[in-house]
Amino acid sequence: MKRLNARELRTTEADPEKIKRIRKNPIYIVLDDVLDTYNVGAIFRLADATACRKIYLCGQTETPPNPRIKKASISTWKWVDWEYAETAIGAVRQLADQNPNTKIIAIEQNQGSIPLKRLKPSFPVCIVVGNESVGVAKEVLAEADVIVELPMYGVNKSLNVMVCLGIVLYRLTEYL
Repeated sequence: MKRLNARELRTTEADPEKIKRIRKNPIYIVLDDVLDTYNVGAIFRLADATACRKIYLCGQTETPPNPRIKKASISTWKWVDWEYAETAIGAVRQLADQNPNTKIIAIEQNQGSIPLKRLKPSFPVCIVVGNESVGVAKEVLAEADVIVELPMYGVNKSLNVMVCLGIVLYRLTEYL
């Protein structure tokens, strides 16, 4: 399959036949009230780069074809399967009902979290990321099989949501 550069992605319509030929990894992403449309667009790029199966945009998360998502995603939103869900907990439960073997992994700073380096995933997985200010909803954390946290070695307390997701996604691909 021909890989498209940024200019080609911005100007090319998604081809359903090409999309079918992309081998998708058993990874789902749930965005729990992620408000920054540039984060949402960047997450579409991450989902494309790691061949995730689907993104669930939940709650107040904007959906395509928002112009800022389109720009930040360089139109990868057209190539990545996505769905809107009213709540993240609803999306997580729907996914668990459809495939009971799906492991739910929340990325969050939490007393019950484990460091990313200790994560030993089994697939399929659903990665949940939360709102930039308040994080993943408590009811979603309660349903998670594991909560992972990235260590912070400097003075800052946290990383951007799409940066955290990118690190975790690429870590997961090492186990595929």
